[in-house]
Amino acid sequence: MTVVRTAIEIAAPQERVWEVLMDPRRLADWVTIHRRLSEAPARLVRGSTFEQTLNLRGAHLHVAWTVVDLDPPRRAVWNGRGPVHSHASIVYELSPNGTGTRFEYTNEFKTPGGPLGAVAGRVLVGGLSEREAQRSLERLKLLLERQ
Repeated sequence: MTVVRTAIEIAAPQERVWEVLMDPRRLADWVTIHRRLSEAPARLVRGSTFEQTLNLRGAHLHVAWTVVDLDPPRRAVWNGRGPVHSHASIVYELSPNGTGTRFEYTNEFKTPGGPLGAVAGRVLVGGLSEREAQRSLERLKLLLERQ
């Protein structure tokens, strides 16, 4: 399993950050590797499902997500299933920080193909996951601080 953790301080109220994070239609506004969304509700609740297409170095990856835990406006957890037994667990944790919000992002994922796939994934993806996670959080910050 690979774990990516990053955090950012956003000069916006926690509730406003939560609203953007919980609207899957806004993924294209801030997630750098997001390409397409299908069958997504306007707001995520426990048990919500949606399908997302991501782009990793030119390869399209289709993931089916399910919200498994929700504690508005503090915490959201969802699990994803991708091709060839790949899977991921995403955790968003929000906490107030003065008049702003601290957003902590964790993505724990397993690439397809077992141990050999894990090695190939590290070669193919390298530090891409960490860089793209940080870039995505920076885009979210810009989006929310301009509103």
